Amino acid sequence: MSAPAGFDAQRFKAQERAGFNRIAARYAEGAHLRADLAAALLNAAELAPGQRVLDLASGPGLLARDAATRIAPDGWVLASDIAEDMLAEGARRATAEGRCSLTFAAADAEHLCLPDASVDRVLAGLALFMFPHPEQALAEMRRVLRPGGRVALSVWGPREAVPLISRAQDCIARLLPAPKVARPSVFRFGDAATITAALDAAGFSDVRVTPCPFTCRFATADAYWQAFLDLAGGAAEALSRLPEDTQRALREAVATELDAHRAADGSGYVVDALALVASARK
Repeated sequence: MSAPAGFDAQRFKAQERAGFNRIAARYAEGAHLRADLAAALLNAAELAPGQRVLDLASGPGLLARDAATRIAPDGWVLASDIAEDMLAEGARRATAEGRCSLTFAAADAEHLCLPDASVDRVLAGLALFMFPHPEQALAEMRRVLRPGGRVALSVWGPREAVPLISRAQDCIARLLPAPKVARPSVFRFGDAATITAALDAAGFSDVRVTPCPFTCRFATADAYWQAFLDLAGGAAEALSRLPEDTQRALREAVATELDAHRAADGSGYVVDALALVASARK
């Protein structure tokens, strides 16, 4: 999938890096919101003791941490990301938990500094749509996998099935002018046919795609808005630079937008999401 016209991949990556560095600790603390999705991805990866695992766009190592448990005692997990503060947060937590089989290293998923055929599994949770050149990232995943190894990744489903993201996006679109250069859509792999085609084109086989619906609960509209920002990376970085009155208007618009998701008992909001979990073999 090609990037929008005028798109600057290096500038985009720099903004993503800054945005995710900004929210490293909060991203880790929001792991419970995506626990069902993480478990589904790890199951699709068919992890086993002794495997060598690469987790791309690992952030603070949430998937990597759980993968390390599944490949113990003799396996090894490398958590990689372009956001070094995310990795530092993950390393701090891993040290506190005594996880010796978990290593952290800064890396660009489109240019991996790993030998050919060096890992048994590659993981990428909610990441492929963020890569400026996803076909290049998939080629790198395949290159570093050993023959018979598997890739497992998750992406957002179709936009209408992910109000967790689209409700906030709708408010942003109404209140702010359109960007001069559009960002790649987080929904660009939102159907099984598209993600299957991408994996096929990269040379993978035995492609499997499974929907993974999950639900997030928020006590307040502000909690929802913060959770969206904590997933938004570079977009959140840009939003943080807006004047305070504009940011306030966005929060108010989000509160109105969320009325349709009020819990039946009045205890906050219930917001659904749909992700796709895909796996394939080299």
